[in-house]
Amino acid sequence: MYYDLLAKIKNAESAKKKTMTTSFSKMDFAVAKSLVQGGYLSDAQKKIVGKKNFLEVKLTHSKNSPALSGFKIISKPSRRLYVDYRSLSSVKQGYGLAIISTSKGIMSGKEAKKQKVGGEYLFQIW
Repeated sequence: MYYDLLAKIKNAESAKKKTMTTSFSKMDFAVAKSLVQGGYLSDAQKKIVGKKNFLEVKLTHSKNSPALSGFKIISKPSRRLYVDYRSLSSVKQGYGLAIISTSKGIMSGKEAKKQKVGGEYLFQIW
């Protein structure tokens, strides 16, 4: 799930790695693509080694500090949280990003507001 992906990205950035590889899933790939659009990652690609699929993520570092400083999981398996596009607000006074799973795919909170769609509020990242 994306929880594991976020923890691995945070740990890799803390260790000042440039790339990170993890097992591939469509959900993780969609989350990574939305983080690339938000500027928290440089690139995310699907790599095939033998019969296994992997997700390779290139991390973004700015001025010797990681681009990702923290995240908060909002919707959990035990408690799903769904939001309407009208109730989406900024994260960390605009310095963060909300990731929403909508009927049109996984996207940022700003995109969801622009397209006027709601969905499951996955997590916040800053």
